[in-house]
Amino acid sequence: MIYVILGIFGLIFGSFYLVVATRLPEGESIVKPGSHCDNCKHMLAWYELIPVISYILQKGKCRSCGAKIPFLTVLIELITSASFMLSYYLFKFDYMFYVSLILFSLTIIIFISDFKYYIISDSPLFTAIILVLGLKFYFFGFKAFYLAVIAGILMFLVLLLIKLFGDKAFKKESLGGGDIKLAILLGVVLGIKLGLAAFILSAFIAFPYAIIVSIIKKEPIVPFGPFIISALLIVFLNMDLFSKLISKYFML
Repeated sequence: MIYVILGIFGLIFGSFYLVVATRLPEGESIVKPGSHCDNCKHMLAWYELIPVISYILQKGKCRSCGAKIPFLTVLIELITSASFMLSYYLFKFDYMFYVSLILFSLTIIIFISDFKYYIISDSPLFTAIILVLGLKFYFFGFKAFYLAVIAGILMFLVLLLIKLFGDKAFKKESLGGGDIKLAILLGVVLGIKLGLAAFILSAFIAFPYAIIVSIIKKEPIVPFGPFIISALLIVFLNMDLFSKLISKYFML
């Protein structure tokens, strides 16, 4: 039963995340105007907003003008739903469960906003950071909270130095402001060692994509945020493994 409840919540939140990811980069409110058709501006009734079901009943089209509703809408809802259920399957109701929900949620938002607009909005990112810090304090006390804050600041400074060096070496912006702010979350969630491991992993994950877009598509800009948050999620879900690898090969 708990999986059904979490799945439904995931569908609802997935729909909300799509609004956040597409409106904030455009400087729009996530509250007003209400949900509407992008083509004819028809304000959607409640029965047109039921995740997945409304899409199926309307055959993927707006009831007012017949314009196609992007399948991305349903895909995001289903992915979010699956991530909520997976988080419970892996961690049940504990600290890791709640952080997992936060990371999956932010991953979805960043994937949409950074790939589409090359922007990582501050409000979802800092909301995630504050929530994780709150969980640290609630579950582990002030010391864990304090160490997480220090780790977040240090990771921010490390990526800032990398950016300054990269900007000077390549004579263009090497990392965006959002990428550097995302480093704070790396430190807060993973600490310094695993945070650095996640950042290095993100570079390896991003490399094939960077080659494709720069050579084949001739794109000069590569959104790095999705790869950083993906690496963060991968390391978070496999912290024991990465901790052992770091201890074995780097003796840290």
